[in-house]
Amino acid sequence: MKALQYTAYGVRPVVTDIPKPDPGPGEVLVLVAGAALNPLDVKIGAGHAKDFFPIAFPSVVGTDLAGTVERIGPGVSGWNIGDAVIARTDPISGGAVAEYAAVPVANLAAAPAAVPLDLAAGLATAAGTAWQAVVEMAELQPGQTVLVHGGAGGVGGFVIQFARKAGARVVTTVSPAGAEIARKLGAHHVIDYTTTDFRVEARHADVVIDPIGGDTETASLDVLSPGGLLISLNVPPDVERAAGRGIRAEFLFHSTDADRLAKVAAAADEGLELVVDRIVPLPDAAWAFDHLAEGHAKGKVVIQP
Repeated sequence: MKALQYTAYGVRPVVTDIPKPDPGPGEVLVLVAGAALNPLDVKIGAGHAKDFFPIAFPSVVGTDLAGTVERIGPGVSGWNIGDAVIARTDPISGGAVAEYAAVPVANLAAAPAAVPLDLAAGLATAAGTAWQAVVEMAELQPGQTVLVHGGAGGVGGFVIQFARKAGARVVTTVSPAGAEIARKLGAHHVIDYTTTDFRVEARHADVVIDPIGGDTETASLDVLSPGGLLISLNVPPDVERAAGRGIRAEFLFHSTDADRLAKVAAAADEGLELVVDRIVPLPDAAWAFDHLAEGHAKGKVVIQP
C-alpha cells in the first residue's frame, strides 16, 4: 500500500510503498477514505515534539482518519466489517496518511452520517481539541465572553461553533483571508490581527483560547478579566505570570478517545460545520504537508488515498 512516511527528523516526508498492516489484539484494520493533517504532524516531523512523541523511523504520518472497517483483530467486539468510522491514533504510532491503518478500538467511533466520510477525518483532533477546551476545561456559560486566536484555523473554527452553542459571546483574531470564514461560523466580533491590536477591541474576556503562544499569550493576559482563564494549545503557558495578574493559565494536552470522538461525531450530525482548506490525493501528500507547514491553511487539509 502507499503511505506518507517520515524518514528522519527535519526531512520532508515522502510517499512510498509499504506492507499493509495487520490488526493486532484490540484493533481493527480500516480502509482509509480520508486522512487529515494537523500542525502536530509538522512538529513531530521537525523533531519539535520528540520529548512527548518520539517516533521510530520510518513512520507513517498522521493521526486523524476516517474510513470503513476491513478486518477485525482478536478480542474485538461491537464492530463489524463495513462499519464507517472515524479515528485518532496515538501520535507516536501515527499511521493515518495511508491506504490502510490498524487502529485500536479505544480510538475509534462511528462516523457521522451528515459529513462525507473522507472529510470526517478532519473532526478527530481539531474538533476534539475544541470540545476539550470549550466544554471540558472552560465550561463556558451563557453570557461569558471568549477570545479565540486563529478563528479560521482548524481548531479555531470549531471553538467558535462550540462557544456559540454554549451561549457565549465569541471574539476572534484572523487574517483578512479568514475573516469571512469566522463570521460564517458565528463569531460575534472579528479582529484583523494584521491591522489591529486585539487588546484594543477584545476587553474583559472570561476565557482566551490561544493556539499561538509567545507574544500572543503575553498580550492575551491584558484582555482577561480577573479570575479569567487562559487555555494554551501550543506550549505550556507561564502559569506564575498569569497568577500574578489574578488569571488562571492551563495547557491543553489533547488526547482524543472513543468517547470524545463520539461526542464530536454527534455534534457534526447536529450541524457542526467542518471547514476544508483543500483535498489532496495521496500521491501529492508531501506537498499538502508543506502547505500546512507554511501556517496559512484555512480549515482542514484532507488527504484522499
